[in-house]
Amino acid sequence: MKVRLMITGGTIDKFYNQSNGELEFDKTHFPEMIKRARIEVDFITEELLLIDSLDMIDSDRQLILDSCEKCDEELILITHGTDTMCDTAKILGECEINKTIVLFGSMVPYAVNNSDALFNFGCALGSLQLLDPGVYIAMNGRVLPWVDVEKNRDLGVFQPIG
Repeated sequence: MKVRLMITGGTIDKFYNQSNGELEFDKTHFPEMIKRARIEVDFITEELLLIDSLDMIDSDRQLILDSCEKCDEELILITHGTDTMCDTAKILGECEINKTIVLFGSMVPYAVNNSDALFNFGCALGSLQLLDPGVYIAMNGRVLPWVDVEKNRDLGVFQPIG
């Protein structure tokens, strides 16, 4: 079994730049995360983008959709910024791709202490292997289908709608 890991950026892949005090992108942290977590799953890693999800445009989401449709793997993890993760999940879900797709990210960058990145990564990977085909979001210890998930910005968590 192979898992396609599509990297698109988001907070999970940012680092703290001490010279200007900003969170920025340099390179993906996923090779280190996979090694650190001692994951035994066979990954095919594909870096599609390395951007903040607030900077995502329609062509970026189309690239993600096209990549999901074209890849041979039926199990797909997608890293994504939390601000527009639900938007991308909706686009993928409405296309009814016959694959299992789980989007995840983090509220705190992997490179910063007390990050939720490894936990969300593990939750997403574990659930990916057990779920029926469809599109899901794995955040905060929950795995929710794309049709019933929203980000509660006040609490900083993903939850069922309503």
